Amino acid sequence: MAKGPEGKTILLGVTGSIAAYKAPAILRRLKGLGADVIVAMTKAGTEFVTPLTFRALSGNPVLVEMFEPATEWQIEHVILAQKVDLVLIAPATANIIGKIASGIADDMVSLTVMATKAPVMIAPAMNVDMYENPIVQENIKKLKGVGYTFVEPGVGVLATGVEGRGRLAELEEIVEKVCKLLSEERGR
Repeated sequence: MAKGPEGKTILLGVTGSIAAYKAPAILRRLKGLGADVIVAMTKAGTEFVTPLTFRALSGNPVLVEMFEPATEWQIEHVILAQKVDLVLIAPATANIIGKIASGIADDMVSLTVMATKAPVMIAPAMNVDMYENPIVQENIKKLKGVGYTFVEPGVGVLATGVEGRGRLAELEEIVEKVCKLLSEERGR
């Protein structure tokens, strides 16, 4: 495995996919390798895994609301965007991919992505028909063209019982790609 993310700050963006239940394991693995992980979630993401889970595992506040009243825990999206060494969106829905490709920033995940200069890595997870939709594929192509990195989804039985491409990539593959990208960034 490439050199780990020790000492790096990673923003983990969690969106509204059934695969969101795998995000805590990604967080734990990255934290175990020495990364400071901050979680931002879409409202839909909170329907699958609660912010409290991520707060307990990361030791950091979880960003969900764009307009929360100021507290000692609030981290402004611009400050956060400047602080992170990598943004990892896992799982990434067709919705978040489309928003980012269109420059829409209307939740804490897309807002932070728009404000960061850090590398962005996207791990899609969705139904095979959604993943293969020409619009989704065009959005992925557009984001790759401007330098975003993708962890390709796996093939297998999806939540709907259909078999095809769309499963969130395996945890080890995601973590390996994070380590590799951060190692490449260190070398620059």
